[in-house]
Amino acid sequence: MKIFIGKIISNKMNRAAIVEVSFVKKHPLYHKRMQIKRKIHAQNLIGAKNGDLVKITECRPLSKTISFKIQEVVS
Repeated sequence: MKIFIGKIISNKMNRAAIVEVSFVKKHPLYHKRMQIKRKIHAQNLIGAKNGDLVKITECRPLSKTISFKIQEVVS
């Protein structure tokens, strides 16, 4: 099961939010570290707001784009 910590950048949808997750990856040829950012759609049943740092976990597909749930608000 995948667990990520990210920041909510949009919660305009009904019971859903977009979470931006960033992590560091090494370039395969040049061996330079790059910061990768991904936008993940997650189910928001706890009512987290924009700017909150949240923990999301993988779950079964709930819709076409949503396959993560917000577990808790970290800060």
